[in-house]
Amino acid sequence: MRIKSRKAAIVTGLFLLFMLLTGCSTEYEQTVEFNYTFDEDLQGWVTGFADLPADHEPDFYELDSGRKELPSGLEGYALYMSGNNRSDDLFMYAQKQITGLKPETTYQVQFDVELASNSPAGMMGIGGSPGESVYIKAGAVPHEPKLVTDSIDWLRMDIDKGNQASEGEDMINLGTYSNPNIDPETQTGDEYALMSLDNQFVPFQVTSDKEGNIWVIVGSDSGFEGTTAVYYNAINITLTEENQ
Repeated sequence: MRIKSRKAAIVTGLFLLFMLLTGCSTEYEQTVEFNYTFDEDLQGWVTGFADLPADHEPDFYELDSGRKELPSGLEGYALYMSGNNRSDDLFMYAQKQITGLKPETTYQVQFDVELASNSPAGMMGIGGSPGESVYIKAGAVPHEPKLVTDSIDWLRMDIDKGNQASEGEDMINLGTYSNPNIDPETQTGDEYALMSLDNQFVPFQVTSDKEGNIWVIVGSDSGFEGTTAVYYNAINITLTEENQ
């Protein structure tokens, strides 16, 4: 009996050692998803406006944001942002803190944004197209993005969001406001339709702070010198922990 017990113990030990060694060479990625819709409230998202004078008149820029019912023909509520790009470079954004992640850990970030727009492809406008010249961006950083006043008294973001078509270290372009689901032949300007944008083929990563927090931000960066109204119907964020 003792001999059998010793043999069993040896076999068990070898098995556990094998499992330990193979386990060290194969690590499973941890993925967590955050899905935001706005039928009930804004779920903690905070809006703001940048790339305009610090002493601007909100009424002159026609700035508006909040939770708003989707336009006629669509159902539900959305995170709404609107402004007239009188500065030729208006950035309208919404941001939110995500907590409970692993501290100081790098995550791959997948953004999936569903929004309503009213601009089909190929439209002409002042300074640029109302569709193709308005860039929808998304990003994430380990600290709260804030507005700062630059040397010419303009409000700027303290993160690297890039500018319009150009991307920055902290934000990437998901696409433009141009909506493939609207027929330019029949568009009257009042028709809104939903469309989806993501960064499936554009990798993006962020490293959480020492408490396991990050801030996510989405926005529109406009080169169109007119009014743009964006309805964010859903914002979905998938974080996948990188293998170490």
